[in-house]
Amino acid sequence: MNVIVIGGGAAGFFGAIACAEANPQLKVTLLEAGQKPLAKVRISGGGRCNVTHHCFDSARLVEHYPRGGKALRGAFTRFQPQDTVQWYKSRGVNLKTEADGRMFPTTDNSETIISCLMQAADKAGVRLFTGAGVKTVKQFSDSEDKSYFQVELKNGRVFQGDRLLLATGSNPLGYRWAKNLGHKIEPTVPSLFTFNIKDARLQGLAGVSVDNVQVRLGTGKNKLEQTGALLITHWGLSGPAILKLSAWGARFLYDLKYNSRLQINWLPKYNQETLKQDLITVKKAHPKKRIVNYCPLKLPKRLWQSLVNYIGIKSEKVWSEISKKELNKLVSEIILGQYQITGKGVFKEEFVTCGGVSLKEINFKTMESKKCPGLYFAGEILDIDGVTGGFNFQSAWTTSWLAGQAISQV
Repeated sequence: MNVIVIGGGAAGFFGAIACAEANPQLKVTLLEAGQKPLAKVRISGGGRCNVTHHCFDSARLVEHYPRGGKALRGAFTRFQPQDTVQWYKSRGVNLKTEADGRMFPTTDNSETIISCLMQAADKAGVRLFTGAGVKTVKQFSDSEDKSYFQVELKNGRVFQGDRLLLATGSNPLGYRWAKNLGHKIEPTVPSLFTFNIKDARLQGLAGVSVDNVQVRLGTGKNKLEQTGALLITHWGLSGPAILKLSAWGARFLYDLKYNSRLQINWLPKYNQETLKQDLITVKKAHPKKRIVNYCPLKLPKRLWQSLVNYIGIKSEKVWSEISKKELNKLVSEIILGQYQITGKGVFKEEFVTCGGVSLKEINFKTMESKKCPGLYFAGEILDIDGVTGGFNFQSAWTTSWLAGQAISQV
């Protein structure tokens, strides 16, 4: 039986390897349009490759997926981060866990992962074709009414397969082929991005980071909230809290053309009343100290000074002189600061897409299409996306492993 895999990224390679290893009798062909496969693996994690996340509880793991978590819950009971760690370990690649749970190869080099996948594919007998840009993907039936797939390359070469795995990532061509084979495509919009914000309070603070902030978008039913580290940049805001918020708010922000109010609580352990009481205590304990120079809170000094200046407290004013009105304004600025998002930036080169092939049309036990027998999907072509931290790679490993296993048993 012939198996064709389109897409030489993480999901394509992992699916092809899983299939070929599980059934050596299969003829597995992997087609990659670029000259160098695994391009996204190469650049991920700043060139270190954030392989997965040290979250081995399936119920908790799915909470990191703005879209696709429900569908993945059963899938993760069969192949989850622990299995990923073991898969690589059995092939000579050890992973390490960092403080935030992200897992990287101990070499801190993505080439380690690329070499492992390339060698595993070669050893399993996968036929890899690079520079193999696909022109058309069609399904036909033979004289015995058995269906097969025909894949024509841009150079005219034609491949035929009994089974087809689409692992084309966010490439629009993959969505087009899926649609032509009967699938609904959920509209695609960017996920995981930074916020463009031009604000006097942030000016000159590029590089300043705060370990734990709370950021909010929208109101009522549309209210979105995340907590985590935040980084001030030349163009606005980045860091885990912002990236997570961008993922959960991908469609919300897209609909607003990336123009929305952002609320920041720089000190989420406080509410307005508790912070006010702490500052009143400071006023009594340190009456002669200048407000702008004495920050009694766990905030970067430069950020504190910027917020103090922004609400109009003069640089020479000491704590004993702060008025009730100024104190309330300072509390409000720290807890309920409003910032205007005017656009989106990019998260390095690691783009993630919200949207893709509708999950309702996929059997998540096998990753086979419910619309087109013999067609399978894996990775980012599906309407699945996770927050930053190795979760997107994990959904690729899981869905492609399931697809490979299912194909091998046919």
